[in-house]
Amino acid sequence: MSQMITLGVSSSISVYKSCEIIRELQKKGFEVRVICTANATRLISPRLFSALSGNRVGVDFFQNEINGKIDHIDWARKTDVFAVAPATANIIGKFAAGIADDFLSTFFMAVDCPVIIAPAMNEVMYLKPQVRLNMDKLKSLGVRIIEPGRGYLACGDEGWGRLAEPVEIVKAIQKALKEKSVLKGKTVLVTAGPTREHLDPVRFLSNPSSGKMGYALAEAALWRGADVILVSGPTHLLPPRGVTYKSVCSASEMEHEVKTAFAKTDILIMSAAVSDFRFADVSQQKIKKEKLPSQIKVVPTKDILKGIGSRKGNKVLVGFAAETENIKKNALKKLKEKNLDMIVVNRVDEKNIGFGADKNRVLFLSRDGKEIETETLSKEEIGRIVVEKIGEFVDEKNKKSGR
Repeated sequence: MSQMITLGVSSSISVYKSCEIIRELQKKGFEVRVICTANATRLISPRLFSALSGNRVGVDFFQNEINGKIDHIDWARKTDVFAVAPATANIIGKFAAGIADDFLSTFFMAVDCPVIIAPAMNEVMYLKPQVRLNMDKLKSLGVRIIEPGRGYLACGDEGWGRLAEPVEIVKAIQKALKEKSVLKGKTVLVTAGPTREHLDPVRFLSNPSSGKMGYALAEAALWRGADVILVSGPTHLLPPRGVTYKSVCSASEMEHEVKTAFAKTDILIMSAAVSDFRFADVSQQKIKKEKLPSQIKVVPTKDILKGIGSRKGNKVLVGFAAETENIKKNALKKLKEKNLDMIVVNRVDEKNIGFGADKNRVLFLSRDGKEIETETLSKEEIGRIVVEKIGEFVDEKNKKSGR
């Protein structure tokens, strides 16, 4: 069965190039379905797209009254990649704001697959701060933007805003499909969030981890075709749809869930901020303030990743470290001591990144000597980079073993 590409078309003069995109995709063996905005149909007839694609074109929410199916949901489930080319400033703004008032914008809200957007508009519009902010927001959500080229525009001007060439757009779609299958058949176990070590029912020892990094990693692994198990400490986040979710509180509970799932795991990404200490004595009742001891004894918790590393076998282990000084030296020490394949270092000594923040800047170190440092990026982007590097590591490992 051929893979389905849904092509969104909005009302740019470059809409005629959409026909070429359809043909190029069909030459590669893909099935294509088209969704047009109402204004796009004033530039080119949906009948042309229907004739080219061999499929009914989506324009109106209520056009399918025969079998009672909700088209934007039904089509979304069958879509492998969703590409919008050309994409106007208007549709980009709707996508970024979560507005769903027509078939195309509602379809964007319904898809759970790679999304590619190829803008096309006048240079002044393309460089407008509002448009740039909307595109940056979409990038942070995992949408791929194929930046337009510079050339002769429909308005008679020359400048940036010319729709990327159809061949370039088709290559981006093929790349997205390839990435989607990188971890197919693999089970990825991700730990996320903090743990809490209770002194009594109302007091506990913990840390500022929000879980955002771990949840972004789980989402990125899902997008690359993996079966994902997410073991999470207490957060306010909703787990990505499609993961096997395990909620825990303490380090010992997390250790139990990790050990239970590890047998069927191919890749473990230990991004949780597990408490290093727990209270030696725990009360089942609230300790009255006047009865609190002057000294409260704590003892180390078990190092989950180190224990797993001692019996990793052929599995891939990725650890996270939060450091404030001697970052590389400390990370390399952990990489060796815990028998890891890769370690990702959070720089928690800087403001507005790391714990609790929406952005991060990390250092990757791998056992084969590779070293990569990122810029300050959204945690979603960091998650995609980490999973991409893991995929490359797995691919190289398989080549060396002759698989």
